[in-house]
Amino acid sequence: MSELLVEKRGMTGWLTLNRPKAFNALTHNILNELEVAIVDFEQDDNIRVIVLAAADCPAFCAGADLKQVLRKTKQGENDFLMQCRVSFAALRNCTMPVISAINGMTMAGGLELIMCCDIIIASEKATLGDAHSNFGVFPGAGGASILPKLIPLNVAKYLLFTGKLLPAAEMKQYGLVNEVVAPEKLHDRVQELCDELAEKSPLVLRRMKKIANQSQDQSRQSALDSELLELREHFLSADIHEGLAAFSEKRKPIFIGK
Repeated sequence: MSELLVEKRGMTGWLTLNRPKAFNALTHNILNELEVAIVDFEQDDNIRVIVLAAADCPAFCAGADLKQVLRKTKQGENDFLMQCRVSFAALRNCTMPVISAINGMTMAGGLELIMCCDIIIASEKATLGDAHSNFGVFPGAGGASILPKLIPLNVAKYLLFTGKLLPAAEMKQYGLVNEVVAPEKLHDRVQELCDELAEKSPLVLRRMKKIANQSQDQSRQSALDSELLELREHFLSADIHEGLAAFSEKRKPIFIGK
C-alpha cells in the first residue's frame, strides 16, 4: 500500500501519510509522492482545497525516518534533505488553501511539514514540538527559520531548546493552531471547512494567499502597493462580477475561478 494516500472528496484533495507503524515518519517515497500529488491537484479544476492528514496512530508525523536521511543516495536522485526542500516548497507554494488535520504527536520534520500549510486544525490529543535538540540534530526545513515567524520568538526558542511537545490547545494560544476539536470530529470538521472554502471564489483565495505570503517579506507600504495592483487585476475577472451580481440579486454566487 502506498505510503501516501491520495483521495478526492468533493472539491477537496486529501493527502494522508500512511505509515502508522512508524508513526508516519517521512520517507523519500512520501516526499516524492507528496510533490507529485500537489502538482496533480493544482492542475485539476475540480479541486479547490487540499488537506494534509495522517493515518490513525498516536502520531501525525514523528519527523523524518532517520534511516532514510542517512542512506546513500542513488545516482541522479535528490538526497533526503534536498527532496524535503523541494516537496515542502511545493506544499508551501501551492496556490490553493492547504489545511492540516493533526491527529496526534507532531514533531521535528512533522512540525516543519505542517508549517507549510495555511490552516491547522488539531485534535485535542495532538501535541506539537520541534524535538531536534533531543537527538543532537539541527532542523533543516523551517524549525529554526520559519517557526519564530509563526509564534512568539521566546516560545519558538523554548520549543527548539528544550525539545518538548506542547498540547494543541496551548499552541492555539500562541497562534500556530487555528482550531482544536474532539478527536472523533477532526476529519468531519476539516471537511466542513473545506466545503465552505470550496464555495468561495478560488481566484480570490489564490490571490489573497499570494499577497498574504508576500507581505511577510515586504514593508507595509510595499505590501499595500502589491495588494492594490492585485485588486486592479482582479477587477478584470469574471468572479468579481459574478459575486457583485449575486449580491445585487440576493442569490448564491457560482464562481468559476477566472
